[in-house]
Amino acid sequence: MRASSPPPAATRIVDRRKLHRRRLRLDGRWYTVVTLRPGTDARFSTNFFHGTWHVLSDWHGARLLGRLLWGLAYQRTPGTLILIDWPFLDPNPFDAEPADPIALVPAPLTALSNRAGRDLRRRLPLDGAADGTVRWHTHGLDRAVAQRRADRDRLVGAWRPPWIPPRGFQERMDRIGGLATLAAIPAVLKEYAAYVYTITDHAYRGMSYAEIDWPNGEVQVFRDYRNRVSAARVARREVLSELARPLPPNSLNPLIWQRATQVRHRRRRAVDASNKAQRRHTRQMNRAIQPRRH
Repeated sequence: MRASSPPPAATRIVDRRKLHRRRLRLDGRWYTVVTLRPGTDARFSTNFFHGTWHVLSDWHGARLLGRLLWGLAYQRTPGTLILIDWPFLDPNPFDAEPADPIALVPAPLTALSNRAGRDLRRRLPLDGAADGTVRWHTHGLDRAVAQRRADRDRLVGAWRPPWIPPRGFQERMDRIGGLATLAAIPAVLKEYAAYVYTITDHAYRGMSYAEIDWPNGEVQVFRDYRNRVSAARVARREVLSELARPLPPNSLNPLIWQRATQVRHRRRRAVDASNKAQRRHTRQMNRAIQPRRH
């Protein structure tokens, strides 16, 4: 049997991943802004619901996010941050409202003010050539992930929570200058890296989540994230075309949530019907090519 070819580099979640680096002056200070390279097969979104900022993605996105957080914990250059912006942002998978760019900030190495966040958002998308390419080192994450799984799988009562006792600033999930921002000290970034990387180990009905600076933030992932985004886009378009007059978001979005569920059900029924028709066709072809008995 021929061995399957390895996935392209853009789809592998590995150590020493290539990222782009740009030097930008924001709010009178120089920042090193690290971004995903074109062709990276990962998508994210954000929304604010029930007082909590959500970063949304799928299984692949969770593991990539874990790698980004781990490497960020070891940065030494002041002003460094990670930015996830277009084209890696989708409208959210619930009502297709636009997502905010996502900033990951290592505190206290980097201070991101509201003005700096606004300056950065105004410059998006970051067109043109990057100032350079960096290799994102995540040595040690695999060992931390294995340890977290071992700790979690112990008998109840033997598990020791990994969180660090609070001493001064630890973390903050908030919207800063139009960016959905997670700022945390290195030790917390590493804890969240292993936490987010492993949230897909135990999912319920294709969904899992990690609480980040709870109740202020959460990473939520769906196995069918991209299908949900697509269905939400269709639902928003259909609902808006049927309205006689504009509605405020608190009235419009529940209609889109309901319609998006209907769109997903329509698609599932269409796939089931197509599969059934394909199986029927295959049975007919098999009967047709069977030799006749005399």
